[in-house]
Amino acid sequence: MTFQAHIPYGAYWSTPFARWQGSFAHLHSVQFAAHVAKAELAKRNIPGSVFDYGVLGTSVPQKHAFFGLPWLMGMAGAPQVGGPTIGQACATSVRCLLAGAQEIEAGMATTALVAACDRTSNGPHLYYPNPQGPGGTGDHENWVMDNFSCDPLGNHSMTVTAENVARKHGVTTEQQHEVTLMRTEQYRRALADDRAFHRRYMTLPFEVPSGNFKKTLRTVEGDEGVTLSTAEGLAKLKPVLPGGTLTFGAQTHPADGNAAIVLTTADRARELSRDPKVAIRLLGFGLARTELAYMPEATIPAARRALDQAGLAIKDMDVINSHNPFAVNDIVFAKETGADVTKMNNFGCSLLWGHPQGPTGLRSTIEMIEELVMRGGGYGMFEGCAAGDTAMAVVIKVG
Repeated sequence: MTFQAHIPYGAYWSTPFARWQGSFAHLHSVQFAAHVAKAELAKRNIPGSVFDYGVLGTSVPQKHAFFGLPWLMGMAGAPQVGGPTIGQACATSVRCLLAGAQEIEAGMATTALVAACDRTSNGPHLYYPNPQGPGGTGDHENWVMDNFSCDPLGNHSMTVTAENVARKHGVTTEQQHEVTLMRTEQYRRALADDRAFHRRYMTLPFEVPSGNFKKTLRTVEGDEGVTLSTAEGLAKLKPVLPGGTLTFGAQTHPADGNAAIVLTTADRARELSRDPKVAIRLLGFGLARTELAYMPEATIPAARRALDQAGLAIKDMDVINSHNPFAVNDIVFAKETGADVTKMNNFGCSLLWGHPQGPTGLRSTIEMIEELVMRGGGYGMFEGCAAGDTAMAVVIKVG
C-alpha cells in the first residue's frame, strides 16, 4: 500500500535530547516544541499558512496541555489549525504519523505538522479526589516515576518485561553488552566530523532558551548526558534485579526534547522539499500487543503487520531503526524476524541518546530517512515497543 501523504525532504527536525534533569528540565514541553517549530519552519521558508491540520504527541502532562495541538500551532504561527493531541506512551510518534496520514488519505487535510514532545524531568505529582475515601482522602501518583515502575495490569516494572523476554529467549548479560557496545560505535558515526549526521536534521549548536523564551541561557553542542560505554565499564555492572541479566548499561535513560515531521500531498511535498527529486512515501503501519509483561516482543508482530501492509518483507528493508529501551529488544527482534542485528540503527538509537517518550520515534524515523537519502534511496522501517506490552511500526520508501 502507498499512502497519499508524502514527507517533503528536509521538512523535519529534532532537538538534541537531554538526559532528564539536564539543560531542558526547566522548559514547558509544549511551549518548547512550539518555540522550536516556529524557528525551524522559518529556517525552511515554510509559512504557517500552509497547514490545515496538526497532530501533537505527548505523554507527560504539562500545565495547560488540555489545549494541546491548537495551542501549539497557535504559538508556532499557525493559529488556523486544529487537530488532536495523542498519547500512546513510547509508540506515540508512529501513532501521530498514522493520524496525520489518515487525515490526508481521507481528503480532510492537505498539509499537517506532526509534532511530539515530552519532558520526563520534574514529572507532575497528581492528586485524584475521592469523596468516598477514608476521611475523603483521595489517591495520588508521581506520573513519571510511578508509571515507570508499575504496570497496573500486572503490577510489574518495565525492567521486568525485559527480563521476562531475555529469560524466554536465553539472552545473556554478555550478549546485551555486546549489542550496547555495537550501538555505541554506531552512535559515534553520527558524532564524526563535528556531528555531521546530526546536522542534517538538527540545528547545532542548539540554543537553550530561558523558561519565558525571551533569551538564550546557554548552548549545547548536541545530545546531553549520553554514556559512551566501554567493555571494561560494562563488565563492572551488576544486574538491576537479583538473579537477572539486565544492567543499567544495557538500557536507555529518560530524557527531554521534541521532534516534528511535515506530512502533505505529493505536489506540495515537491514545493516544500529541500530537493524535489527526493520522494518520501509512507507504505505501511503496524500495531500489536503481546503477552502481559513481555513488552519487547511486541515489536515483532507490529513490524510484520507494517511489512504486510506495505507488501514487503524484512529482507527488503535497507535500513531498520528501533526504539530499544533495552538491548534485549534488538537481539530478540533480529532472532525472530531474520533482521541483521549488526545493521540496525547504523547512526545511533534511543538506547544511546535517550528516551523522551513522545518524540523518540520521530527522531529515529528522521534518522532513517536521512540514512536512506545518503544511500540513494530504498526502504526503511522503524519499530518500537510501548507501555502496555504494545508496539508500533512504520515502513517508508525514499526515492
